[in-house]
Amino acid sequence: MPRQSRIAPALENHPALEDELPANAAFVISVAARLVGVHEQTLRYYERAGLVEPARSKGRIRLYSLHDLERVRQIRRLTDEMGVNLAGVEVIMRLTDHIHVLEERIVDLERETGRVASNG
Repeated sequence: MPRQSRIAPALENHPALEDELPANAAFVISVAARLVGVHEQTLRYYERAGLVEPARSKGRIRLYSLHDLERVRQIRRLTDEMGVNLAGVEVIMRLTDHIHVLEERIVDLERETGRVASNG
């Protein structure tokens, strides 16, 4: 059985980094762009379009998380492989995010239901 990667697929081609990166790793725009194979301007464009929201340092430097890098890879898959335009990508990403929120809510409700049933 293949080993599950703890890091975003954006780094799968960099196995030496895998064991060294904490879950809260953050990358400046130049490193992030290289890791996902896009130009820095593309990352800025995605941010302006609201598709990715990197954190900012105190000096206002963009800091891309592993989650951000995975979002960029998903955007690239949608545009490059599936031919979706950025307006469509925005809708897909918003719906995907909403689905994740709903899935988390379902888990919470199932946990609460189980707790009530065991107390009742």
